[in-house]
Amino acid sequence: MFEGVATRLPVTFHGEGSGEGELTWGQREIWHTMRRTGRTLNIGGVLALPPSATVAEYAGLLEYLVGRHQALRTRFVLDAGGDPVRQVVDATGTVHLDLVDGPTEAEAEALRGRYEFTPFDLEREYPIRMGVVVRDGAPSHLVVQYSHLAVDGFGIDAIVRDLAHRGAEHPPPPSGLAPLELAARQHSPAGRKQSAKSIRYWRSLLADVPPARLPGSDDPRTPRFRELVCRSPALHLALRAIAARTRAETGHALLAAYAVALARVTGIRPVVAQVLVSNRFRPDCADAVCHLTQPGLVVVDPGPGAAPVPFDELVARVWKSATAAYLHGYYDPAEHRAMLDGLAAERGATIDLSCFVNDRRGPSAPGPAPDGAQARAALPRTTVRWERELPTYDGRLYLQVDAAEDAVQLGIWADTHAIAPAAVERFARELEAVAVTAA
Repeated sequence: MFEGVATRLPVTFHGEGSGEGELTWGQREIWHTMRRTGRTLNIGGVLALPPSATVAEYAGLLEYLVGRHQALRTRFVLDAGGDPVRQVVDATGTVHLDLVDGPTEAEAEALRGRYEFTPFDLEREYPIRMGVVVRDGAPSHLVVQYSHLAVDGFGIDAIVRDLAHRGAEHPPPPSGLAPLELAARQHSPAGRKQSAKSIRYWRSLLADVPPARLPGSDDPRTPRFRELVCRSPALHLALRAIAARTRAETGHALLAAYAVALARVTGIRPVVAQVLVSNRFRPDCADAVCHLTQPGLVVVDPGPGAAPVPFDELVARVWKSATAAYLHGYYDPAEHRAMLDGLAAERGATIDLSCFVNDRRGPSAPGPAPDGAQARAALPRTTVRWERELPTYDGRLYLQVDAAEDAVQLGIWADTHAIAPAAVERFARELEAVAVTAA
């Protein structure tokens, strides 16, 4: 039982489909990251509940979710080293709804932290934790955390969309592939062919990339990793203006500005970044409740400072490079790591692939495009602040992009032993400035 939990209500579930099979590529990918970083990577959050909420309602919700989605009633078979090697889907079993007594949101946030930073017992625990904070006998907050082995962020979105079927007399079956079906498809001859094609593409891109990337730091900190958060209405307007002019997505415009800014601040050329690929465009995957996300590879040379590539041309190059990255961000992680190890052995040096971009915004919303003057006028409203610190993270420079109200929010996790905090802040400011100037 987690600290602070007063009661654990057993919730029995029944669901369609069961069995045992291989892990999916996405599961193997995220497990490798969890092992490498020592992080749980559990994902979820806290939701304030309406006054009409009842404990029985959320016990019913937990029963529905686990019975409905095979990914949420999955356990794992571990090898001698503690690594998951097989997944087992149960048709029936028991999960628990935790009840916490508390008057404020602080109790909910404390439970969220305990859920997030406690590793799941992969052999015995189902990959969902749900708790309700109860105030004066009435629920005030819902806390949910999932194991990242079960779902990625897009899988959680699919769960939320599927809630529309709750309460239907005859709900349709879930529309996306279940994890066991996905694993079987990936291990088929067609899946092996796709993996081999993707790995050949990565190898061809990396053939001429210098192994050393980030410049090093004269200001290392402890804990080693720090998060810089930049909230920019100006960047939001600038990206929309560039996208309208170039007929690209705002994500392509952002990647182009990223490449220019990183090259200016670090001297790195070409810019090499792993972009997180949802793989939801693949057949039967749009609504799949599972972990499908894998890295794709983008290599962009913005040109030297004295003769940079014109920005609109750079956006077109990024569009082409990013599209290819999305198509080839789907492969067997073991074969992929073997390729990288082989390439390092051939060259006598490991290629640094520690820069990541995870753009979690959706497609551009329709509407009239702003102009550059509007973007420049919004610059004074930008806020930049340092927030969390951690001893480890997924990459040495990890850019997470989120939509905020009339703004773009950049969350930049940086290894302060590889790039100084002052350089990270210059990078955030430069990315915004590049986009605003281009707009």
